[in-house]
Amino acid sequence: MSSRTEPCVGLPDAGATERAAGMERAGDMERAGDTERAAASRGALEIDGAATEADAFPAALREALGRRGLSLERVSERLRARGIGVSQATLSSWQRGRSQPERARSLRAVEVLEEILDLPGGALRSLLGPRRPRGRVAPARGEGAALQVLGEDSVVEKALGERFRHFNQETGSLLIHDVVTLGASGTLSNLTTTNVLRANRAGADRALFVLSFDDEQAEPLDIRVTSGRLGEATYLKGLKSLVLEIHFGRELAKLDTTVVSYAVDVSPSREPATHYERWSRANLHEYLQQVFFHPDALPSGCRRYFRDQVGSPPRAQRRLSMNDSHSTHVLASRCKPGVHGVAWDFDTGE
Repeated sequence: MSSRTEPCVGLPDAGATERAAGMERAGDMERAGDTERAAASRGALEIDGAATEADAFPAALREALGRRGLSLERVSERLRARGIGVSQATLSSWQRGRSQPERARSLRAVEVLEEILDLPGGALRSLLGPRRPRGRVAPARGEGAALQVLGEDSVVEKALGERFRHFNQETGSLLIHDVVTLGASGTLSNLTTTNVLRANRAGADRALFVLSFDDEQAEPLDIRVTSGRLGEATYLKGLKSLVLEIHFGRELAKLDTTVVSYAVDVSPSREPATHYERWSRANLHEYLQQVFFHPDALPSGCRRYFRDQVGSPPRAQRRLSMNDSHSTHVLASRCKPGVHGVAWDFDTGE
């Protein structure tokens, strides 16, 4: 089990339950097969009519996907079943407005999408603007930097939804200190983080943080904010991720700094933890990770490593020593964007 965190990353709010209920109602409409669903679809598109021309198509597509409760993977499968190959990455780019369907094959895919999403004919295609210059639309600064480390369709992107494109551009992390504590069974029992943030613009007053776990049994039991004020704490079991919104208690001036500290107690997972990772989309002045092991569950070895992207092979590995307090640590200065981690091995022999 591992935990991956990144300064200033958020998840959907508590309204996810209401949205899920809306998806169930949409499913009932599909099964009923009556004519009212077409009117409902038109109404939803009309609500989005306030969007700019460039945003109209992606906004309507996101709205329809959310209402039907279909994942991009499922939509891609349904298109493929109709003889039209459109990847999840392409669908993701369409719904984020980074590219738009223009070629004949893509336009045909849009027509089939309207059927799959239970929309009136032309509901999506009529929203497509004029042909764009060749090439992908450049992502927003925060989104582009995150995609470099996370890759397409990551857990974080799925969790953030609309907030992924512009999340927490008002602040950036300078220094992060993670303290990871393991219990007698070798599973994660507590994570304590201190994050020094600097405002990129005046008016910043809060930040969002995400903790993601590998094992669904590892759920947050208690959350304590010792520097700042907790504004949101939402655990999404399906994504095995926790979002924390922490308020600074004041609005920052540009280049002003603040300190956020929080601690999370975690329920035991099925298997012992094997590593802990932190990914960052921006340069960090310094990153310190300490791992404390229980005397009854000491590892046979520890090592630090770096990944250029989440899921890529680890490199720059180096062994770490243990001290008398049954802990090890890694200190990295002038950290470039990527994934910094510590891994350990438990002796499974008799």
